[in-house]
Amino acid sequence: MGEAKLKVELLTFTPEPAITAATAAHLCYAGIDIEELKKKVSPEYAKKLIAHLAKAGHFSPLEHASFTFAIEGISRACSHQLVRHRIASYSQQSQRYVKEKGFNFIVPPKIKADEKAYKLFLDSMEKAEKAYEELLKTAKAEDARFLLPNATETRIVVTMNTRSLYNFFERRCCSRAQWEIRALANKMLELCKQAAPDLFAAAGAICEKLGYCPEKETCGRYPLKKDALKGND
Repeated sequence: MGEAKLKVELLTFTPEPAITAATAAHLCYAGIDIEELKKKVSPEYAKKLIAHLAKAGHFSPLEHASFTFAIEGISRACSHQLVRHRIASYSQQSQRYVKEKGFNFIVPPKIKADEKAYKLFLDSMEKAEKAYEELLKTAKAEDARFLLPNATETRIVVTMNTRSLYNFFERRCCSRAQWEIRALANKMLELCKQAAPDLFAAAGAICEKLGYCPEKETCGRYPLKKDALKGND
């Protein structure tokens, strides 16, 4: 049993994702066959078209490019937030079939920074582990898992198309998102930008796209919508 660290790996993605998305977009407006279309969509053209699509909010062609991530070192609490993004495919490590003996866990930074709170947290993890292992002697793992805390580490493989990733990054890269899923989103965005910089040039927190904060309170990076629009009155 011990503290887990976030690890995200981009397993695979659509070959030439920007070309793929741009080809799909250009097809909508071009009266040419597929072979001509493939010649038309150069990397330079794809870059310009993707930028236009992002600015115009025309994201459906981006659905043709997908990315698959392997994720570990996140809590069950985090994975519960992650799977709320429903246009995606998930394969998560089962607590029914995989026994969590000596399970790893995630500690919130603010708890770790408080000596008293940190000790209480570690004591609770130890008690949960002992109770879980004791219950496994008389119960199946599928029942014993009810004792496991939300802090328990989980592993998950996630596949999202580019449009879904844009939405995910808009919501979860926001400074007001919960710290753990924000760290996950930022790492996934970093990997996406490395793999397909043209495709994800406009991806990020929603305030970066809008130029104002749509939340009830702002982190300070951008003004609230009502304040941003004052100058236009």
